[in-house]
Amino acid sequence: MKVIAAYLLAVLGGNACPSAKDIKSILAAVGAEAEDEKIELLLSQVEGKDITELIAAGREKLASVPAGGGAGVAVSAAAPAGGTAAAPAAEAKKEEKVEEKEESDDDMGFSLFD
Repeated sequence: MKVIAAYLLAVLGGNACPSAKDIKSILAAVGAEAEDEKIELLLSQVEGKDITELIAAGREKLASVPAGGGAGVAVSAAAPAGGTAAAPAAEAKKEEKVEEKEESDDDMGFSLFD
């Protein structure tokens, strides 16, 4: 992951086609070791490809990966695709929390020592 992060930092910095030397210098700047095999593997896989297309393809693949956690997964998977589906779900959660607080307030009138 650190090699990928260094590559993306180089791209964000304006270097459209970072070299192994560029990636090694970024990793060295933060005190991380550069693994030549991983750098060469990454560079061979992204050679000639547009980074925005690679990121978009990665998002599509991640959207189909189950992440556990029940209903939260459905909300987070729908958010990047539609954006509007996340807002009603968030409002519904807020309403549920408010209702739970109201129910617990009713119980406050009960005393064990009455």
